[in-house]
Amino acid sequence: MAFVEVKDVRKTYRRDTQEIPVLEGLSLSIPEGEFVALMGPSGSGKTTLLNLVGGIDQPTSGDIEVAGTDIGRMRGAALARWRSTTIGYIFQLYNLMPVLTALQNVELPLLLLRMSGAERRKRARFALDLVGLGDRLDHYPRQLSGGQEQRVAIARAVVSDPRLLLADEPTGDLDRKAGEEILQLLDRLNTEFKKTIIMVTHDPHAAERAHRLVHLDKGVLSA
Repeated sequence: MAFVEVKDVRKTYRRDTQEIPVLEGLSLSIPEGEFVALMGPSGSGKTTLLNLVGGIDQPTSGDIEVAGTDIGRMRGAALARWRSTTIGYIFQLYNLMPVLTALQNVELPLLLLRMSGAERRKRARFALDLVGLGDRLDHYPRQLSGGQEQRVAIARAVVSDPRLLLADEPTGDLDRKAGEEILQLLDRLNTEFKKTIIMVTHDPHAAERAHRLVHLDKGVLSA
């Protein structure tokens, strides 16, 4: 059975009385441990699909299972708990809290889990060591380069040891060198730590890192 199973999913948004279809009966199977790149023009539904798989949004119709859990049937606190232990998000614009240090930013997802402060700090330090920023624990985002900020964001995404990483244009705001370092880090998380990764990207060079490239255009997938 696939680790991520998207079956005949449709997503339609309403604007006043108008219906705007974004995904049109989309199906996708991803085995555990795979690294998938999702490409397509702006407005094709890539981020919508990522948000549906991550339980941030709900499909209009169809089924989504992740790690054997039917997330379309989950709501509220149960869904939040599931997300906090199963999914790690990496965004294009980092979304770090400017008033918190790197260590405090990485600790944030662990506040949702039952865990002592000492255990939270230990895990956050390990995650920052993993992304090569063990010497930047007390730095604030404004004291870091864009590449370093994205690495803090990746540390935050993996600190709860999720099985699935969802990366939305993770190199889109970085120069080529910093972007390459982020791609190498994602590659390591996939090969060494066996994380399943779905990465949305516009960059064919970034997509080359993936095991499989999937195109999305006007709500329809093509391999």
